[in-house]
Amino acid sequence: MKILTTLPLALLASTLVAQKLVVKIENVKDDQGQVAVALFNNGGDFPKNRFQGKMTPAKKGEVEVVFENLPAGEYAISILHDANKNEKMDSNLLGMPKEGYGFSNNAMGTMGPPSFEKAKFTLTADPVIIKMKY
Repeated sequence: MKILTTLPLALLASTLVAQKLVVKIENVKDDQGQVAVALFNNGGDFPKNRFQGKMTPAKKGEVEVVFENLPAGEYAISILHDANKNEKMDSNLLGMPKEGYGFSNNAMGTMGPPSFEKAKFTLTADPVIIKMKY
């Protein structure tokens, strides 16, 4: 009988343990600048007010960023290839992005970023792979 009462506690504890998130960014055009990765933990803040963020030097092909000690839950990611290191998305006169970008689930929006609902994922041990778009 004691095993049955401790099993739910063990399952609950395993969901509360801090987790690691590996983000792999594919299709980086060149080595210029840096790649910014913004992590969001709710739809109200997406895609403006990140929960956590990381920067890594750009590298043609693929770069990887790791977030540590994350609580279990749903998240969304936006990425930017900040080629000129001005820490913002550069756009042309029509408002079209001039730098690479992407979102978790490789989600796309209509005339702007996708919704949190389209980009969200549940944190697991699997890496999140995002293909940079230019």
